[in-house]
Amino acid sequence: MINSEWEELKLFLPEGWEEMAAQTNTLTQLKKDKCPSNYLRLLMLHLACNLSFREASARAKLSGLMDVSDVAVMKRLQKAESWLFTMCVALFKEQGIRPVQDPSGLNVRLVDASIVKEPGKKGAQWRIHYSLQLSTLMCDSFQLTLTKGKGTGESFKVHDVKLNDHIIADRGYSKASDINYIAEHKAYCTVRVNTSSLLFQDKKGKAFPLLSKVTSVKRVGSVKSWDVDITYKENKIPGRLCVIKKSKEAAQKSQDKAKREAARKCYKLKPETLEYAKYIILFTTVPSALSTPEEITEQYRLRWQIELTFKRFKSITELGSLPKYRADSSRSWIYGKLFVALLTEKMIRNAESFSPWGYRVPEVFCQKESMA
Repeated sequence: MINSEWEELKLFLPEGWEEMAAQTNTLTQLKKDKCPSNYLRLLMLHLACNLSFREASARAKLSGLMDVSDVAVMKRLQKAESWLFTMCVALFKEQGIRPVQDPSGLNVRLVDASIVKEPGKKGAQWRIHYSLQLSTLMCDSFQLTLTKGKGTGESFKVHDVKLNDHIIADRGYSKASDINYIAEHKAYCTVRVNTSSLLFQDKKGKAFPLLSKVTSVKRVGSVKSWDVDITYKENKIPGRLCVIKKSKEAAQKSQDKAKREAARKCYKLKPETLEYAKYIILFTTVPSALSTPEEITEQYRLRWQIELTFKRFKSITELGSLPKYRADSSRSWIYGKLFVALLTEKMIRNAESFSPWGYRVPEVFCQKESMA
């Protein structure tokens, strides 16, 4: 990352980012170079350029940025946890995503997982499981597992679940065993329904006619809900199906994606799959007295906004030195990767204001006007 590139990148950092370093005590007790710009630039060699601690140390030394060991790079990453988190929240706010306190009093958590790979041809693959609190956007759970073997897939069971948690997740968690795990801990969940893995019954115990009910939602943006049950072994878990119809464009994208997936995996696509692709289908165990169907779909919509950023985060985490042994290193690492993803999103949003010669046109116009 050469000087000119770094100066351009600094234009996209959140306002007050240097002050945030001091406010979070990131710069205290440093023996060398307490410049926030150099500090963050060193971290970006590791987080954005996917260099190992040793490679980042060597690159920093060769470029004249600073002379620090690989252990010192790791320790600086550990110390930067609060700073990276604070900058992530600032960038989220720029997107219009702000910490939201749930009016029902539940602790809303957004759960997901991603596969990461250690450097090298024989680098091990891991699955990173994480949870964000909607009220603070803070990572409150972080687990690493292997990618193969029992207990390594996407599951609520790798997280500590507490009373009155409301956990929101995608189709990978649409399993009766996972939903039962949440219910056993006297908590609630909302999951995007995988229609091939969850079976529903009406309140009389009969099979719920999912397709006919879902397709009865005719107006785009309207929400309908039905009381249903699912069963896991001997346990019956009550809940609600909340369905909202997508726009024509969004439905077409989902159908095209389903067709590509069927072609790639060489299986015949069921007609009902194309019908389901026109809708967002959610199953929630949150009682109707605590949240309306509209509130449930809105909370999932907010999760999806954050998920768009995490999609980029997932592509960024394919490579890089993965700190496995300390919780503070792991949290700092995930905030750092998220920070890079948010910066990337911001640069894409501002792409139209770039000129071919490498700086933002409005900035130059402002300078000319002030000189006139």
